[in-house]
Amino acid sequence: MKKVLFIAAVLVLTSCKKESQEPFGKTTEGTTETYSEGETAKAATPEALGKEIFEGKGNCLSCHQVDQKVIGPSIQEIGKTYKDKKGDIITFLKGNADPIVDPSQFAVMKTNIPITQAMSDEELKALEAYIYSNSK
Repeated sequence: MKKVLFIAAVLVLTSCKKESQEPFGKTTEGTTETYSEGETAKAATPEALGKEIFEGKGNCLSCHQVDQKVIGPSIQEIGKTYKDKKGDIITFLKGNADPIVDPSQFAVMKTNIPITQAMSDEELKALEAYIYSNSK
């Protein structure tokens, strides 16, 4: 009999709801929050979006720094070279142009070309804007 009472007490206690609990998807003010699957925050400028991509999914930061050569040339050198030679960064990132900054390092860069080929035109333009915003 004690066992039955104990189980009944546990069931009663666990089924009680607090008055202050809000339903799922509601804020404490009673407004509904909605989220889209895969929703991402939009950057304020193309340069800011380019920086997010460069430091994140683009995997660029692993080889390129703003002002010094690491594995690949610096962003400043890339921007300056593409400006001086009137090159097209986006065409290169799509895999449709030869490297013009440091062709000897292209074998390393080639492994990341599929990443940039999968990017949208907006993302590629943002990367280009970020590179040019850091060039001298």
